[in-house]
Amino acid sequence: MVDLLNGLSSCQYLSDGKKLVDEKILSFLPEENAYPESIHQAMRYSILAGGKRLRPILVIAATEAVGGDREAVLAFAVAAEMIHTYTLIHDDLPALDNDDLRRGKPTNHKVFGEAIAILAGDALLTEAFILMTRSEEMGSVPPECFLNASHDMAKALGSKGMIGGQVVDLESEGKPIDAETLEYIHTYKTGCLIRACIRCGGMLGQATSDQLSALSLFGSHIGHAFQIIDDILDITGDEEKLGKNIGSDLNKDKATYPALYGLEESRRKAEELVEESIASLEEFDDRANPLREIARFFVQRTF
Repeated sequence: MVDLLNGLSSCQYLSDGKKLVDEKILSFLPEENAYPESIHQAMRYSILAGGKRLRPILVIAATEAVGGDREAVLAFAVAAEMIHTYTLIHDDLPALDNDDLRRGKPTNHKVFGEAIAILAGDALLTEAFILMTRSEEMGSVPPECFLNASHDMAKALGSKGMIGGQVVDLESEGKPIDAETLEYIHTYKTGCLIRACIRCGGMLGQATSDQLSALSLFGSHIGHAFQIIDDILDITGDEEKLGKNIGSDLNKDKATYPALYGLEESRRKAEELVEESIASLEEFDDRANPLREIARFFVQRTF
């Protein structure tokens, strides 16, 4: 078992965490040849295509920051990656972002067709909630904790959360927007899921109310910073490292931080948010160091 609390650098921590999560993903996915094969092949195609596994690692790191057991939350962590993958499959569809590449490979609908891609995303979301409510996988976690965490995750994904952010992002394409609208898009479209992963990790680790409040603030700040850096990388990033086409936000006239504030101010804002996120954990001991290091990675990343 990989030790995720061993004073590792952020890169090594994320690399080791990714290996741990990847192993568990394989154990929870339906077999490729299970009938009907097409849907299971499509589900596996996208979730096994790579990725940093940041969201499941955040679940684990938040749990351990409050003294919880990583083994007991691995199923929930995998569920977070299933949810993230569902959002990517649907984002890439012609009706939304109409992207051809994801993680260096053709997008799901390019390989399996739009109908199967939609259903593959739906299936991954459904499988995620099956995992999040499987008490036999949660070990020492009290049932009310994983039920509360599942409820929190569902709220983060709905029309007043991530979906709402997606809608405003879609409706803002090609239009001049103000800072308040841009803030809403970033907070909800990307930030909601990241914040939920951290909050749910804390809940599963039986965080105190003060700890959960601090984790919520931490998650809000780094979720916002993550999307700002995503906006920047869409202009300055390396397509090979990112595994997707750059410049798509500009081509679609999307609402982004660089479009409204410029690159320099956008990076300054992301760095400020990361510092605020780290400050929100001042009452935590060294067990929260992985969260602090991930926050620093968010603003330094190039992929």
